[in-house]
Amino acid sequence: MTAHQMYTASYAISNFFTYCKRMQPQTHEEITRFFEGVVSFPYDKELLLQAYLFLNIKHLFPLCSELLLFEKSPISDYTDLGKCDFVYLTPHYKLFLIETKFIDTNATGATERKRRNKHRNKVFDQVITLKSRFSEYWNIDADELETAVFTTDPEVSWRGNGMNVLTKCISIEDLENWRRMYRQFN
Repeated sequence: MTAHQMYTASYAISNFFTYCKRMQPQTHEEITRFFEGVVSFPYDKELLLQAYLFLNIKHLFPLCSELLLFEKSPISDYTDLGKCDFVYLTPHYKLFLIETKFIDTNATGATERKRRNKHRNKVFDQVITLKSRFSEYWNIDADELETAVFTTDPEVSWRGNGMNVLTKCISIEDLENWRRMYRQFN
């Protein structure tokens, strides 16, 4: 990367960073309290999965250092273009985009298999589309954007290989066990 490219990249990420501080002004402590509340009162399985990810981010994705956006549109007020579940800054001044999806792996039958496959494909499509939109709208080089998917379905792990998308998962049973243990000790 040339010096000019590095300056342009740093400038683009700096602009995005400023935008994030305006869109997501909550402190890390405020966001932590929110997710701890989700663990105590899990009314939404997807939100519980996101709470697990946030509260265990260093273990799951060690490159993530600072949360910039949570469930916000990366492009001003254009929510019709999609929201990104999590956008983190890395120590190398790159952006790390993570999409989450609670996939019911306990349900059986042909309809449920189709639904799971649809959800698997959708979460990858979402993160790849968001990467493209970030790159285009904010003028951020694709090499400065890392992408990941976090689900309750181990079947997604092989899908990310050809797409340059990191994949992690937790089983529904392990997620529920973690929730009970977290509530007991916190």
